[in-house]
Amino acid sequence: MSDFASRLATSKDSVRPTLISDRVYELLRQAIVEGDLAPNDRVVESEIARRLGVSQAPVREAVKQLAREGLLVHVPRRGNFVVEISTQDAEYARQVREPLERLAATMAAERITDEQLGELEALVDRMRQAVEVNDVGKFRDVDIAFHTRVVQIAGNPFLTRMWEVLEPNLRALRAIADPLFEGDWRAMADEHGRLVSLLRGGDDAKTADAFADHAAGRAPVPDRRTRRKPASR
Repeated sequence: MSDFASRLATSKDSVRPTLISDRVYELLRQAIVEGDLAPNDRVVESEIARRLGVSQAPVREAVKQLAREGLLVHVPRRGNFVVEISTQDAEYARQVREPLERLAATMAAERITDEQLGELEALVDRMRQAVEVNDVGKFRDVDIAFHTRVVQIAGNPFLTRMWEVLEPNLRALRAIADPLFEGDWRAMADEHGRLVSLLRGGDDAKTADAFADHAAGRAPVPDRRTRRKPASR
């Protein structure tokens, strides 16, 4: 945790009495997203509070929020740890995500407005901005926000609730293991732009297929995994 300890030390002065728990949450989450805190690393509330020069209460609130998002897991009598996502976990998530995204895209394509299309285009622009500054963590945040918005636009409250259950796990998958994509982030941003164009075009079936392929990792975006050879492992 040496890199993480350094991050805490340099961030101490930026923590203010107002919204301390929010700031601590942002610091911890960034550390997880960027790998300063690795899977199975223990997150000790008292140590973080000491290094930041704050009480333990806001750190505890931040840790609870991260646990709700699926980024930390609490082990009784041992503490809180950064979650580790297995390949099987990733496959299970894909199996559930694909039909949800297909349904969401089908319903959204039938009712989406120009204003909502503009919201999605703005999210794609934010993805491209994240690529320009090489902020993969921000890209993943906006990526999930994009798909969450499509689910909301679909207008089915039961679908929204199901997505809310899955979303924290997708967030953990992307933030830590990122098993769904390992390639050109700029091309991935462009792929989201294509999804918006399909929603605008009104072909419900084609749009649904594209979103399902995207959710399952079948989208036409270059991926380093497809070019790896066994001998190079």
